[in-house]
Amino acid sequence: MNQTRSERREDGFSIAQPLADRMRPLRLDEFYGQSHLLGRGKPLRIALESKALHSMVFWGPPGTGKTTLARMIARHTQAQFLSLSAVLAGVKDIRQAVESARTLQRQEGRGTVLFVDEVHRFNKAQQDAFLPFIEDGTVVFVGATTENPSFELNNALLSRARVYLLKRLRIEEIEAIINRALADAERGLGGRALVLSQEQIHRLAQAADGDARRALNLLEIASDLAIQQEGTELITDELLADVLGGGVRRFDKGGEVFYDQISALHKSVRGSSPDAALYWLCRMLDGGCDPLYVARRVVRMASEDIGNADPRALTLALNAWDVQERLGSPEGELALAQAVVYMASAAKSNAVYKAYNNASDDVKRSGSLDVPIHLRNAPTQMMKKLGYGKAYRYAHDEPEGYAAGEDYFPEEIGERRYYFPVNRGLEQKIAEKLARLRQLDSEVRDKRRT
Repeated sequence: MNQTRSERREDGFSIAQPLADRMRPLRLDEFYGQSHLLGRGKPLRIALESKALHSMVFWGPPGTGKTTLARMIARHTQAQFLSLSAVLAGVKDIRQAVESARTLQRQEGRGTVLFVDEVHRFNKAQQDAFLPFIEDGTVVFVGATTENPSFELNNALLSRARVYLLKRLRIEEIEAIINRALADAERGLGGRALVLSQEQIHRLAQAADGDARRALNLLEIASDLAIQQEGTELITDELLADVLGGGVRRFDKGGEVFYDQISALHKSVRGSSPDAALYWLCRMLDGGCDPLYVARRVVRMASEDIGNADPRALTLALNAWDVQERLGSPEGELALAQAVVYMASAAKSNAVYKAYNNASDDVKRSGSLDVPIHLRNAPTQMMKKLGYGKAYRYAHDEPEGYAAGEDYFPEEIGERRYYFPVNRGLEQKIAEKLARLRQLDSEVRDKRRT
């Protein structure tokens, strides 16, 4: 018989709570995923079993078990569990939590696990407020974050806490969580006559995108809308499609996953893998990334990784950007796909990119050197009298249209070479031409020396 909405069990859960909260694992054998941390002989499991706890930070995507692990740590060690949200709490709340921990330690000799969700939202002063209480053992600090701790957390806090990376759950792990919820008559939906096929469970797991909480929330919504039919509660394909409609995969605009996926696209293009490049392009667009942002990055790739090996790549990238701005979706995305596939397939050269960086470094080191007087323009009589433009050789009047032996750098630094064309694509021809011009320079300079 099902529990009433007001009924509450010994573990603190009530049927009024969302399914995801009711199904929160209470023991290690109920926990799915994170085998790299919780498998036999793995670091976090050893710490739990030995009850040798230390302060830690859980870093991972939503719905991977960060809060659940913190609760299990407290339960396993008979410690008090206190939870703060960095979105809502301040230094006053931290002090109150610490006072509660001290009182419990003094009166009962029990420890406290202080869990801080979204810890990256705390500023430096708020993060620093934890340090003395971590050091003196008043609390075992457990922070949870979806952002890279090395960017978002103070070094002082990181030095006192071990970072554990939690991974998104695999589809088969999500399916197991859904099946457990369907079978559990006490906390889950096992007391109901719900009818779901394995294909529907698979679709739910896919839509969850590695997030156990999202999977259970979707399952709960579907179960609430189930159709009563001959003593069963039927979830039809049409109903499930409505529940799952509009869902997008994780992209995390501006966060760690955002930059990881853009990096993957860029490196796939650089690595001449059109199929992988298309995959990451579609992942970003599917996740809600602004196509114009992608267009700007594609233009960057054209110059950085293809350059003069195939100058058409830059033209195509700019055209794709223009199409995206003019036509929008879906035509614009197809133009981006065309540009990405072409660029991944094109000859590659980072010679211009490296030359630009080397020249920029030289400019920073050498300072504001004067333009050689023969390269200066002389629009006035006074400038001509000062020698501006004197002895300048007009290249078009020279043999082969090239002023062999002419100097174009400031005298203080002399000749420099930044650009080294690669032996691929059009740059192969460019390299041959530049080699010929350097030979002419050498011949003229040799004559001058003799």
